[in-house]
Amino acid sequence: MRHILLLTGCLIGATFAVAQTPATNYRATPRKINDLVHTKLDVRFDYTKRYLYGKEWVTLKPHGYPTDSLRLDAKGMDIKRVALLNGEQQQALKFDYDQTNLRVNLGKTVAPGTTYTLYIEYTAKPDELKLKGSEAIGGAKGLYFINPDSAVAGKPVQIWTQGESESNSTWFPTIDKPNQKTTSEISLTVPSKYVTLSNGALVSQKPAGAGLRTDTWQMDLPHAPYLFMMAVGDFKIHKETWRGKEVSYYLEPQYAGQAQAIFGKTPAMLEFFSQRLGVEYPWNKYAQVVVRDYVAGAMENTTASLFGPHAQGTAREILDWDYTLVEREVAHELFHHWFGDYVTTESWSNLTVNESFANFSEVLWAEHAYGPDAGAAQADRSLRNYLRTPGSHDKHLARYQYADKEDMFDNVTYQKGGSILNMLRTYLGNDVFFAGLRRYLTQNAFGVGEPHQLRLALEEASGQDLNWFFNQWYYRAGHPVVTIDYSWDAAQKTQAVTVKQTQPGDPFQLPFAIDYYVNGQPQRQRVTMTEATQTFRMPLASKPDLVNVDAEKTLVWQKQDHKPLPDFAYQYRHAPHYLDRREALSAAKTQLATPQAQQILVASLTDASPALREMAVELLDLQNPALRTAAAPILARLAAIDSALPVRAAALTALGTLKEKRYSKLFEQALESKSYRVQGAALQGLLQLNARQALARTTAFEADNKGALTVAMVSVYGRAGSPAQWPLVLAKYDAADPNGRFGMLPGVAEFLGRLNDPAALTEGITRIKDLTVRYKPYVDANRLIGLLRQVQQQHTTRPTAAHTTTLVDQAVAEIQAAK
Repeated sequence: MRHILLLTGCLIGATFAVAQTPATNYRATPRKINDLVHTKLDVRFDYTKRYLYGKEWVTLKPHGYPTDSLRLDAKGMDIKRVALLNGEQQQALKFDYDQTNLRVNLGKTVAPGTTYTLYIEYTAKPDELKLKGSEAIGGAKGLYFINPDSAVAGKPVQIWTQGESESNSTWFPTIDKPNQKTTSEISLTVPSKYVTLSNGALVSQKPAGAGLRTDTWQMDLPHAPYLFMMAVGDFKIHKETWRGKEVSYYLEPQYAGQAQAIFGKTPAMLEFFSQRLGVEYPWNKYAQVVVRDYVAGAMENTTASLFGPHAQGTAREILDWDYTLVEREVAHELFHHWFGDYVTTESWSNLTVNESFANFSEVLWAEHAYGPDAGAAQADRSLRNYLRTPGSHDKHLARYQYADKEDMFDNVTYQKGGSILNMLRTYLGNDVFFAGLRRYLTQNAFGVGEPHQLRLALEEASGQDLNWFFNQWYYRAGHPVVTIDYSWDAAQKTQAVTVKQTQPGDPFQLPFAIDYYVNGQPQRQRVTMTEATQTFRMPLASKPDLVNVDAEKTLVWQKQDHKPLPDFAYQYRHAPHYLDRREALSAAKTQLATPQAQQILVASLTDASPALREMAVELLDLQNPALRTAAAPILARLAAIDSALPVRAAALTALGTLKEKRYSKLFEQALESKSYRVQGAALQGLLQLNARQALARTTAFEADNKGALTVAMVSVYGRAGSPAQWPLVLAKYDAADPNGRFGMLPGVAEFLGRLNDPAALTEGITRIKDLTVRYKPYVDANRLIGLLRQVQQQHTTRPTAAHTTTLVDQAVAEIQAAK
């Protein structure tokens, strides 16, 4: 499962950042009284009522003791019949049902290991359920009917399911726990014009009456109930093969031509992960489907991952996608087919053995496909996401106390856990680390796992006791917070490095490398920190030009490195890693007035890493005359020809702040780009020079605009548009995702400042207020309140003053009261 919330503009950019109410109840692994063996379903859909009519044959066996009863999860259903099968005969059974639990009296005692099969006839009514979602998974009703009555023109009619964490029991009775595994067969009767997708192989398609067809999907390997899935709709299928297995992509027809661009790296990922793990992809096929109105980012249903609508786009939209949007998710959900589907967490407390690995795979694939810098950039984004969320710092990775299982889907389980695995890979070395993962997977194949089993597998592979590592990183909260200081003893020719851990509690044990650069050559010292304050010494021929602590740059910690800026400049030029250079850029950011910082920034404009080029552009202070003189010619080249579209857009944006007419031609040329992002930056730049000219160009984009270009259009209309264009701005705002809406807010506020229509003012101020309240935990609410006050100020002397003041005061009060 993957869900990302990135709010730009007033951005904090958070993933699962909401702190949860602490709980003291120990969350034990669910007891297994009966084991699922096989689940056979026959389902039909009532699009008008949004019902599912189901028949189920579920085979089970008592786990360790004889039993005469069975409890199944079944949420909000009508249970019509429960019977025990004796050959072809059905023996009706007594049952009790409370809308959540279906308790069945088997009418006899069944011995451990003896299979028995129940027949259940039921109606599922997901739209009548009142179930709470989470920050990660926005809905919990399990089965979703999308536009079933075709009421929304242009929107497809679809059905899809979302099982994690325990929502599949809204559409079929089961033991909805992750430590259960069952083979499956699902027959779906649907309008024959639609395509279906489910787990495993499509083994039959048969006519089922007027305009209907029954598709049967069979999964002959055991998987957890939350990984069952169905999708029904008008999808076009693009098929490939990998090692003789079908690889397919299901998209809406208008996006079918982009299937290869969106999902085409999947076979290469299958090959890379199979080879890297030493365990071939274990399932019989792999499909990926994109659906509307999805309640999360993507989901690793066994053999059939499901993605939200952000994963399909036009050729122009795809130009502007970066690694973090879809390709990262494709890797993430695929890697789950080893960590999560093949070996599944035995309980939600141990979700780290699913999600931390999937997060780690995002680094692995970036590193393999695009090089070490790209892998390190992804690892850095992930770690910083966790570190900048203080509410996550008191949570254990393996967490046996929580208020709700949904709380486990946070940036501790994902980003911190993935960062810990990356650190452990560095400590053990690639070969030993992946040998340990291979042991873990093979020893627990088609079963369940937890961190202890992972530890034992890695200990077998490495020959090392790793209790210390797992105790502090899996079963303890937080991370080291350190200061690093340096001193050179000229008489003894010894360099000292003092590292002090300042976080509360016992010190972390930290093995790391220190590189000492003398005459351009690094000398490595491997150390292990075990005390709160520790000094490491290294005899050297002369005072080093640089001391680089954590030279491999994978430690999970927060540090204040008290190196002087010249040392960071040397680090930028000589140290080998992406994070070496990024750290130097960050140091330069704090001392922008100094020539040395400016030199680092200007050098970074031509860095090999697009991420660092973009960062350098955004850090520039172009109001500084010396920096502007040095950087402007480079920015002009980046804006014109850089191979990375985000860098081109960032350079255009920076040049726009200069408001110099000599860049008009550059902006005009960039408006011809096929990239919405580049066009948007160019239009914003042109707006700073000539609002009337920008307005004339903007009207030509009304028929085809997305993303940054739409945001730029709203900025232009906000500055120079007429009241007649307000409905268009409002429509664009309402159609945008949260990122787009936040990007539009400055333009919307500027437009409101010029409008004299009370109805329009009400529409706009209400929208700013509603967006701020909804995402207040993630954004700078004071800045958005400032926008509202700006609108109020602009109406002070107009007839609309009283109306605007009332609206703004009410909006500010609601924002301040929101949590």
